[in-house]
Amino acid sequence: MNDGFDLTGRTILITGASSGIGARFGKTLAGQGARVVLAARRKDKLEALKSEIIESGGQALAVSMDVANEKSVIAAFDQAEAEWGVIDSIIANAGRNANGHSLELTVEDFDGLMAVNLRGVFLTAREGARRIIKSHSPKNKSARIVIVSSITAKKVTPGIPAYSASKAAVVQMGKVMAMEWARFGINVNMLLPGYIETDLTSDSFKTESGQMFLKSFPRRRLVELAELDGIINYLCADASSAITGAEFVVDDGQSI
Repeated sequence: MNDGFDLTGRTILITGASSGIGARFGKTLAGQGARVVLAARRKDKLEALKSEIIESGGQALAVSMDVANEKSVIAAFDQAEAEWGVIDSIIANAGRNANGHSLELTVEDFDGLMAVNLRGVFLTAREGARRIIKSHSPKNKSARIVIVSSITAKKVTPGIPAYSASKAAVVQMGKVMAMEWARFGINVNMLLPGYIETDLTSDSFKTESGQMFLKSFPRRRLVELAELDGIINYLCADASSAITGAEFVVDDGQSI
């Protein structure tokens, strides 16, 4: 059974890998034997993470990528492919937020968020799929694409209308991609994490309003990054060969 979760031989590109969930995924998947391509705009942080993974015995490559820019996405895939060949798995994780109620949110903030959270996912997944399909490699008949959404795609949360909309949009887009690409051996699934303990969220949940929000969760706690390790390994591994077009909510019951 354990063989189905071994990632040896897989090459996985992760966007938004410079911090938070993306960085954690890089270390987790490299630890399971995958070659990980760390993609983000902050190259210095990527290089530091790359060194950490290599020092731990893993394989990692750092590439600069602005997911909202098609030329940048193509260039990053070109660089990774020149080093390691066709990428067989993609985790579209890069995202940003724009706080503000609907009456307050500016058009600039709305468009900037959608450029990363929606167009960025589309460009990343499409570029990866194009190359997988073109390669016709037997190895890539079990390709994986994981789109990182959020429970805010389902749970109504005032103050983040654009973010919630973008996360709901990528779920539906991912399902369409799953149907379109199924015959090419590409599985597309959506991961919907809950509110997670990261450098960006920990301080906000220490405030009075943050503590009140936390108390609305069934277990009154944030999800820990390590609690996503098992599901991301599964979705990238051979064990998930019959899973495509599915949503996986990992939120400790926060959206109940």
